[in-house]
Amino acid sequence: MKALVYGGPGQKSWQDVPDPRIVKPTDAIVRIDTTTICGTDLHILKGDVPAVQAGRILGHEGVGTITDVGASVGNLKVGDRVIISCIKSCGHCTNCRTGLYSHCLGDEGQSGIGWIFGHLIDGTQAEYVRVPYADNSLHRLPEEVSDEQAVMLSDILPTGFEIGIQYGRVKPGDTVAVIGAGPVGLAAIATAGLYGAATIIAIDLDENRLEQAKTFGATETVISGSSGWKEQVLALTDGLGVDVAIEAVGIPQTFEMATQVVRPGGNVANVGVHGKPVELHLEDLWIQNINISMGLVNANTTPMLLKLVAQQKIPAEKFATHRFTLDNILDAYDTFSRASETNALKVVITR
Repeated sequence: MKALVYGGPGQKSWQDVPDPRIVKPTDAIVRIDTTTICGTDLHILKGDVPAVQAGRILGHEGVGTITDVGASVGNLKVGDRVIISCIKSCGHCTNCRTGLYSHCLGDEGQSGIGWIFGHLIDGTQAEYVRVPYADNSLHRLPEEVSDEQAVMLSDILPTGFEIGIQYGRVKPGDTVAVIGAGPVGLAAIATAGLYGAATIIAIDLDENRLEQAKTFGATETVISGSSGWKEQVLALTDGLGVDVAIEAVGIPQTFEMATQVVRPGGNVANVGVHGKPVELHLEDLWIQNINISMGLVNANTTPMLLKLVAQQKIPAEKFATHRFTLDNILDAYDTFSRASETNALKVVITR
């Protein structure tokens, strides 16, 4: 089969690789019908994730059709159309039983690490993929949900909702600022209303992304490159600061921005993947009584979010802006990596 193979920092290629096969009785083989590229894949290519070794097939998002199942797979069958969760779940370890799938203790990839696709085992940017713990790591799709909608449920929608909205402790009536209107930031914007946010402020350098943010539910927008961006945000809160500030970029400057606009007693939810250390000004923040949260998505809300997408309560299809076939995946990477020029949100890659 063909797959997108990581060759070390800055190197990738679409090449022939061996077909995946059933290794353990809990495995399934899935034919990839639709996949996409995540900002984390770009971090990997920059060398920000050293655990990813040369030769690894990248990708952790996908929708496909099951072509083979191990002897112990009981809830799925060949021919089922499924979402591949970006997080493994053995379903029976201490962490999985509490919903902390991001730290599944199953030995696939590495015990204690839930994100394994395109990281510790071969991923989804390929014609086929082996999915361990298939009964718990795949979600059967209803007919009314399209592949383009479903692939957004592999990672970005549960990430924005769980690590942004849930970890940020959003509650009814809150003012929420989302710094970074990329795909994950937009996912937080699109799901903030589920917990009753009254005002949702999108903050970004890119005017196009701010316009996109309005279609996902942002009530206000602020260009972060303007000299008075902070004052604009505070003016929307009567000078008090926002109840929840969500960092959705993954660079030191945007994390600091989140700490600057949160009100005393508020919450900073870090969603972005950071490749460099971030300075934390505890000398200023300790007296503000704020809560700072961060984490890797558990994807334990995927079944609930899938229902909302099926009922058209979440506009998952709006994330798809560019479309490619697998044979043109290198062009898809080029388009996605130049999002500020191409206005790309999520690139959809099909067979």
